[in-house]
Amino acid sequence: MLSPDRCSRLLDKLCVRLGFCLPPVERQRLAENPPREVLAFTDAVFVAEEMDPVIADRHLYRQVRDLVREAFAAAEEAALEEALHLGGRRHEGD
Repeated sequence: MLSPDRCSRLLDKLCVRLGFCLPPVERQRLAENPPREVLAFTDAVFVAEEMDPVIADRHLYRQVRDLVREAFAAAEEAALEEALHLGGRRHEGD
């Protein structure tokens, strides 16, 4: 899952790269309670832009989805690194 900070950075990237500049209320809503899956988050971005993800341009949908997927992968990788780091610290004290 994306932290509020990671979510905010993703939304910034979507705005700059693809023009998906969500209204402040929608940005806050997504940052505070981000969908937990890539496709759900992608759809939420389209809905926040008042676009139907089902009939959206497929190329544009894939571009948004790919940026969302990258953000989710980076968050997962960071969480794994943190878990490994904390796990190593616990074993040092044994």
